[in-house]
Amino acid sequence: MQSATLAEPSRPSVADFHRVNRGGGLFSESISQWLGAVFALVAQRLGIRPTAVSIANLMLGLATSVTVVALAGRVAAGDVPAWVVGLVALVGWQVAYALDCADGQLARVTGQGSAAGARVDVLCDVAAQIALVAALSATAVAQHPETPSWLVAIFAGTWMVNLVTSVMQSGPNAASMVTSTSLPVRLVKLIRDYGAVIFVAGLVLAFAPALVLWVIVAFTIVNGGFLLASIAFSARASLR
Repeated sequence: MQSATLAEPSRPSVADFHRVNRGGGLFSESISQWLGAVFALVAQRLGIRPTAVSIANLMLGLATSVTVVALAGRVAAGDVPAWVVGLVALVGWQVAYALDCADGQLARVTGQGSAAGARVDVLCDVAAQIALVAALSATAVAQHPETPSWLVAIFAGTWMVNLVTSVMQSGPNAASMVTSTSLPVRLVKLIRDYGAVIFVAGLVLAFAPALVLWVIVAFTIVNGGFLLASIAFSARASLR
């Protein structure tokens, strides 16, 4: 008989999952990625695969955005309190994003990552963000029926700049226009931190839905400007 039992292999902790996060900005790293690490830990304990977490992110994100779209007109008419819809959006979008953070952490810590899984993750992100853009656009139009269609179209197009550039920066040819990690720079970058953006969007929906139109204008300018700056930065680098 053996005189000693074999020690159980150590199990990853929340800190282990958070340690392998891929950033996202000051808000995301401080809040969303930590919540994602908790979800990743729970998924690991329950034997849930990363792709299932990606699908959960998609389903929750879609359900939240569909709710906002469905109630946009009633909020504008005063039939439904704005704070109810805002709370649904604030919680739903944040939890969905935390699940998006969790799937990658889970895959990296448990060694379940794959090219197919990475594609599912990105595609789910695209679908969830299309729904979010539709929710914000529907609210803006409900609050301001005179909203020009071209503004909504440009907003929808430029919104994806953040997602596209994030994907591009994760490959072997990744590069950043602003490499500083100082606190002032990170605070400025909050305007492109997805976790911070959906937090602000939820607050506006809850307390001042009429201002969603100006949120759309602001992010159209920011993302459009970042697209032009990225083109110039990349073109300059390619000509060196």
